[in-house]
Amino acid sequence: MIVRDFNQIIENEKDRVVKDAKWSSVRMLLASDGMGFSFHITFLEEGSEHTFEYKNHFESVYCMQGKGRITDLATGETHEIRPGVMYALNEHDRHTLVADEELVMACVFNPPVTGTEVHRADGSYALEDA
Repeated sequence: MIVRDFNQIIENEKDRVVKDAKWSSVRMLLASDGMGFSFHITFLEEGSEHTFEYKNHFESVYCMQGKGRITDLATGETHEIRPGVMYALNEHDRHTLVADEELVMACVFNPPVTGTEVHRADGSYALEDA
């Protein structure tokens, strides 16, 4: 059984806290935990806009706090993000996420990230072997 405390991680395990352009992510589960997925609590700054395309990963995201919107760049369709809304990038969907308020999101990645990944220029994470 794996038990981790979010507050302990942000205070004592700084290697599990990753920050990049107007977002930060607390990596609660990583590839090294052997679960087959990683689990993160991610914060996106109010007013920020992010274009991502996880070419090597599937991601599911649940909004716990804040308001924003996500646009599927292939279709132009935009969806409101608010507490209780989940989205899943089941086709490696290229998308833009806008945080109208600070967003606090619970995220699951498959395959799992190793811990220190930040987005490459194309909006993706590299695979562990890449």
